[in-house]
Amino acid sequence: MLKKMFLVILLLLFCQGFVYATKLPTRISYITIPVVTPAQSWQVSAQLRVPRNSNSAIPAVVIWHSSAGVDSTGAFYARALNHSGIATLELDLWGARDLAGGSENRPESPQETLPDVFAALAYLAQHPNIDKDRIGVIGFSWGGILSMLTATEQYMSMTGLPYRFAGHVAHYPLCWLFNFAPGFEFDNFTGAPVLIQTGAKDDYDLPETCPALVDNLSEHDQSFVKVKVYKRAFHAWDRLEPKWIVDDPFSHLGQGGLVTLAPNILVAYKSRYRVIKFFTGLFNLQKSKYNEHDKNE
Repeated sequence: MLKKMFLVILLLLFCQGFVYATKLPTRISYITIPVVTPAQSWQVSAQLRVPRNSNSAIPAVVIWHSSAGVDSTGAFYARALNHSGIATLELDLWGARDLAGGSENRPESPQETLPDVFAALAYLAQHPNIDKDRIGVIGFSWGGILSMLTATEQYMSMTGLPYRFAGHVAHYPLCWLFNFAPGFEFDNFTGAPVLIQTGAKDDYDLPETCPALVDNLSEHDQSFVKVKVYKRAFHAWDRLEPKWIVDDPFSHLGQGGLVTLAPNILVAYKSRYRVIKFFTGLFNLQKSKYNEHDKNE
């Protein structure tokens, strides 16, 4: 009996120590960043996660949510990035605007949220623990559009700052908009690599629009962009909440209609593996054991 109790106590101590050890490497802060435009100013809220594994400046990735707002998606990638030695800054683009999110409660266009994007870049570039030359971005749906827009000099030249993002990841970003709708020009790149990941079952868009977008770029511009299409993936496959049907005017090539947001755990791990591989390679970091787990899922 005493032996069993002793083993139970040891197990509890081990579990507590394990939880503490897994939390210790990352320092989590909740911050606000001032955003100033000629017309108005506001504060954008964000979660900053900085790994405690280095005394030198480390790379960072900014995370931009979808129309749904902050959900499980950002955290799913933030943890893996942190384990790979990369800081993360996840913005809440809706909170400062007192918006609930969704297709009926968001800004009229992604361009309206670019000031938040520029402010986040300036904040990280001046942070003492962050390497200003190794700041990347990942965005989902609405955020994916932002990731692609900020890969162009057309928008980044508006900042008036010398900083540029080092790499861009865009998940299910409505590629049909680009080089078709005014204000969504996808050319004249900053020179940073772009990874687009999308799903063949995504009814927000068509499975061929992202590959076609890249195929129609100049040979020079094509060298900056890679596309991965997952055969079994719906829109928001890495949003791990329950399946959700939404009505959105941007869907079905702008005709509007119902869209399925459906999680796919297998694809989520595969896409996360590619994201970590993209950023660790870009930032010249060692291969993460955490990412090998994703590869084998």
